[in-house]
Amino acid sequence: KLESGVWPPGALMPSEAELVNEFAVSRMTVNRALRELQLEGLVDRVQGVGTFAAQLHRVSSSLVIRDIHEEIVARGHTHHATVHLAREETASAAVAQRLGVAVGARVFHTLIVHSENGVQLQCEDRYVNALCAPDYLSVDFTQVTPTHYLLDVAPLWEARFSVQAGLPTTREAKLLGLKTSDPCLIVQRRTVNHVMPITQARLVHPAGRYQIDGVFKP
Repeated sequence: KLESGVWPPGALMPSEAELVNEFAVSRMTVNRALRELQLEGLVDRVQGVGTFAAQLHRVSSSLVIRDIHEEIVARGHTHHATVHLAREETASAAVAQRLGVAVGARVFHTLIVHSENGVQLQCEDRYVNALCAPDYLSVDFTQVTPTHYLLDVAPLWEARFSVQAGLPTTREAKLLGLKTSDPCLIVQRRTVNHVMPITQARLVHPAGRYQIDGVFKP
């Protein structure tokens, strides 16, 4: 029911007693299932109030979709975005494969450089499924990041990502003020909702200017 959207993000779910009756299982089984869902970041439990379907920009206990604007502001620094490309395209075979849509499907393509205190920090090359966010190109991305906008209008169910060291393309190097031989941290991220892909992004960061931080508590 979480996956199908019967319990959308923020919805108050049935009580443990109601779930016991609905599924004809023990209270212990229901409690354990809810604990496991909570550990996966799929539900939020509030003592004395109830269990709520989680806002799914946090897809698990180990992955948080971070907005680079919020990340920079949290450090007390200034974020600036420069939009180099924002247009509608038809998906090529390569784009269709990466995004998970049909060849020729209507997609939106943006290329944005994010800077921190005037220094280029990230080159964001993003494709968006037009069916999920039809008003995407009307957004002023100098004021609102694509990540922030998409989390609001197209809640995700699943995110897949990879992180690797690599070299920038000639265009990426130029936009980031690098040489093509300068090492970068490259993140590939794809998100989907219940039935279709939302976005695929290639995020390139100069290795000497960026790091990924995380915390684990058993």
